[in-house]
Amino acid sequence: MMPTDKEIRTLRQHIRSYLDWIDSLPYRNNDIKHRYHVVLMDFLGFVRNKEIVDRGDHAFPIAAYFNDGKSDQPLKPPKEEIPLPEIYEQYLVYQKQALQVCRDYSRQAKKILVLFHEHLEKHRITLSDLNIKHLDQFMAGFQVSQSTLRLYRNHIRGFLKYLYHEGGIIKKDLAPLLVGPRQYAKQKPPKFLRPEEVRKLFDALSLKTPADIRSYAIVHLAYFLGIRPVEISRITFDDISFSKGELSLRKRKADNPITLPVPEQVLKALAAYVVKARPKSPERHLFLSLHFPYRPMSPTTVVGYLFRIMKKAGLPASGYWLRHTYAQSLLQMGRSIYEIKEMLGHNRIESTGVYLHIHTELMRKVLFNETL
Repeated sequence: MMPTDKEIRTLRQHIRSYLDWIDSLPYRNNDIKHRYHVVLMDFLGFVRNKEIVDRGDHAFPIAAYFNDGKSDQPLKPPKEEIPLPEIYEQYLVYQKQALQVCRDYSRQAKKILVLFHEHLEKHRITLSDLNIKHLDQFMAGFQVSQSTLRLYRNHIRGFLKYLYHEGGIIKKDLAPLLVGPRQYAKQKPPKFLRPEEVRKLFDALSLKTPADIRSYAIVHLAYFLGIRPVEISRITFDDISFSKGELSLRKRKADNPITLPVPEQVLKALAAYVVKARPKSPERHLFLSLHFPYRPMSPTTVVGYLFRIMKKAGLPASGYWLRHTYAQSLLQMGRSIYEIKEMLGHNRIESTGVYLHIHTELMRKVLFNETL
């Protein structure tokens, strides 16, 4: 049946009344409130233009839509988030602000930390007394797949690193000790750009707008130095020496700081950005947003810009392909696996070994010094 104008007006009144009630509730999570607004207004739009099934004489028809006719009570408000001790909440804030994690990752991390806190409370274990046996006992309680366990371990390892490096609550960094069984799955070789694709990429770059000039500098850093998007976002003026032609990376993924020589074309790209495109700001970070208040670019934003640049060039690639291409270039130059490890900032030689699968002949030459 098609709803009448009077029924639509009545429904609109009920929805407005319900949303006003939701807004009056003391919930901290405004995202859930917003989601209710969006869903209910979408439903109202649906009712205006589509036929709806008559589910009976409901005083509040939308309840039938969401509750499948089982109840004519309005939707229950969302559950309040479980509070955690201050150190846990501080870590979640640190994740968002310093590590720039996405909302879903932060939400999942909190779920694991809630379980972790409950486990420690149950066994009367304080954070300062944590040891690897406690961690193994906690992880042993999960009956999930190995991939899910790896994800859970990553969340707990991140919290352990914070407790050691930032909070000073535990005396030993337990994160490296929390490991799972060794996996022997075959790794996929990293993807990289061929020479003709590299030319296509650089031909697509433009210097017309401030955004173009900034992207031009970012691509040069990623391609000629092979540094990660997160490392690009962290570069400050204190890290660059234009006179010496050097870039210092102090905070790397594996805590392996390094000073890299910067090719002339990269220095020119950076100088062009600083002079012509960078907003005037006392902020020390090199790459800033182009609109006030000119905040430092996040790693996610850098990744997004690199992806758009690749798409504009007609390349089905991501920004990380530039890092892989850099590794390929080092191989072709005859650099040893140990040199490549340092240049890429890897903590383990096994991580660098993956790049040697790019080219079998070069792998044999680098590892065994064979002449082919």
